[in-house]
Amino acid sequence: MKDLARLKWQCRRGMLELDLLLKNYLESRYVLADRAEKAQFSALLKLEDGELLAALQRDWMSAERSK
Repeated sequence: MKDLARLKWQCRRGMLELDLLLKNYLESRYVLADRAEKAQFSALLKLEDGELLAALQRDWMSAERSK
């Protein structure tokens, strides 16, 4: 539980968009994620806000193009 509280704190960023995206993932999908996905999420949280937003936008655009 301590880890979840730490992650919740790390999800608080300087950009509202990131706060909402990260909090939503943490509350709805993180518990269901496998160990590799949890590690990826932790790695994402180490990025600066600008880098993180750019990475998420790239992933979203790739997903949209593949539809």
